[in-house]
Amino acid sequence: MTGYRAPYPVPGVIWASLPFPALLVNESDRILETNPAAEIFLNASNRSLRDQPVFDRLHIDADMEDAMQRVRANRAPLFINDVEVTTGARAPQQCTVQVAPMADDPRVILLLISPREIADRLGRAGAAKRGAKSAIGMAEMLAHEIKNPLAGISGAAQLISMNAGPEDRELTDLIVEETRRIVKLLEQVEQFGNLRAPERRATNIHDALDRARRSALVGFAARMTILEDYDPSLPATYADPDQLMQVFLNLIKNASEAAGPKGGTIRLRSFYDQSLRIRRADGPGSPLPLQIEIIDDGPGLPPGIASEIFEPFVSGRENGTGLGLALVAKIIADHDGWIAVDSVPGRTVFRVSMPEAPRAPRAKPDDNALTKAKES
Repeated sequence: MTGYRAPYPVPGVIWASLPFPALLVNESDRILETNPAAEIFLNASNRSLRDQPVFDRLHIDADMEDAMQRVRANRAPLFINDVEVTTGARAPQQCTVQVAPMADDPRVILLLISPREIADRLGRAGAAKRGAKSAIGMAEMLAHEIKNPLAGISGAAQLISMNAGPEDRELTDLIVEETRRIVKLLEQVEQFGNLRAPERRATNIHDALDRARRSALVGFAARMTILEDYDPSLPATYADPDQLMQVFLNLIKNASEAAGPKGGTIRLRSFYDQSLRIRRADGPGSPLPLQIEIIDDGPGLPPGIASEIFEPFVSGRENGTGLGLALVAKIIADHDGWIAVDSVPGRTVFRVSMPEAPRAPRAKPDDNALTKAKES
């Protein structure tokens, strides 16, 4: 089996874009190949994992020796539901493990590990997106209808306050303040619904980050320390520079607001990682090698909302609208990118993954010019 190579008969594109960790194992239970999701799960590269005993790197709370023997003997797949899987370096996860023989060589086994958390998230994604789209559409319609009467209420309250005593004026001021707050929320809803399509071109990520940093430091992030940790060799992305700057500005604002009055530190980091790909429903996996992280040392997201933080009207703050991060996610999705968050108390990381700008095609030689050159 030493000559066994890339994962056939599974097509390479499908293998690379599988959202679950997948491993091919030979008859000696040594790893032949791992897909990108398995590399992330095992925190090791495909090259370093090859020829390693699979159960030295992967611990499954089940009788895997018996399962592998049965699959090879019967040449039929086997599902092991609700078992704990760990790598030894991470906490055990509840998973379903599929053990299946390869059609061309049943001695080669495919191990497909489906963490319950990922499966649940993928299952909810379609419904959540449809629900979010419907909610935004309804909210946008209501925003248009509600703003006019709110302006009337605010104006009436201001007129009443002109002849009111101190106690009544306190109440009218409250009415004015709250109506303005609601109008601001409605304007955010309208902004979300009316976001124009991006005008994409080759864009320097660091230019967009620097514009956002400078704008933040003279405003809402004045009490924050913002550090830069950039990869200077990072190539251009394919994006609308103004919308990309808005994404970074919103993420810096989110980190600043989480820090509270005491302030804190935000680190802007960029690096290149060619292993990340995203699978589209209408096509093959697309590489997203350009990574940008906004890292803060704030209190972290409230438990239980990290998986929904990019949905409209979900907020980690008491008076938050829940539209800032939803707008960020929408812009990134419109750019064929990906955004994720990892948060614990004292460290929250928002990672934006973007595609590389397409390279300009080489100019074709002018046949007439070549002909003239030869004639001369």
